[in-house]
Amino acid sequence: MIGIIGGTGVYGLPFFQDSERTLVPTPYGEATVFLGKESDRLVAFMPRHGSDHHLPPHRVNYRANIWALRELGVEAVLGIAAVGSLREEIAPGTLVIADQFLDFSKTRPTTFFDEQVVHTDMTYPYCSSLREYAEDIASRVGITYRSYGCYVCTEGPRFETAAEVRMFAQLGGDVVGMTNAPEAVLAREIGLCYGVLALVTNFGAGLTSNALTHQEVTLAMKEQEDLFLALLVDLIKSLPREWGCQCAKGKG
Repeated sequence: MIGIIGGTGVYGLPFFQDSERTLVPTPYGEATVFLGKESDRLVAFMPRHGSDHHLPPHRVNYRANIWALRELGVEAVLGIAAVGSLREEIAPGTLVIADQFLDFSKTRPTTFFDEQVVHTDMTYPYCSSLREYAEDIASRVGITYRSYGCYVCTEGPRFETAAEVRMFAQLGGDVVGMTNAPEAVLAREIGLCYGVLALVTNFGAGLTSNALTHQEVTLAMKEQEDLFLALLVDLIKSLPREWGCQCAKGKG
């Protein structure tokens, strides 16, 4: 089974309209999942911020979400993210298939291992197989994309300062968002393949003279919706039935 975690820009998936809402109990609380099919493939869609988009990024129950997907039999997870660009050469509308991250979150739980000492290898935090499939489909549907990039995860829910944007870029960051690092870590800890599709919706603070707004992000996602949904549908169709990568062994 394939899992998709997202929100804005993903509700238009064809299968979502006829999917079944399911509450999955976990040791960390209940998680809401919508179960459906796309081209005879079972898909579990999870609205990261809740069905009505009410949860801010620092209040998302990441542990319950990832645990629930594993309980349902999901093997490969695609995290969908709206992000800001840290570099002038990465324009809004670009899809970044990230290969690394920097985690600047502060207060959210980021591990399942609170009662034992487990050091999970994160050298390659995103599944290389998922990234290769995503790049192949992106090239075919015609969306502008980068096959690599470093995702900087901040605590939110505020946007970043211009100084923070400059610092993140100097540290090697390419895009900035508020949700991805906890998901990627938790997925690796319990052996799920995880990849992120980060769609750039705006330039980061200080790269333009405009103030950032959530409406700008929503509108940018809407403008790319058709291409993005086409990419997701084709990607779901192309992923193998038998998953044989090395993520469960910490090798990405």
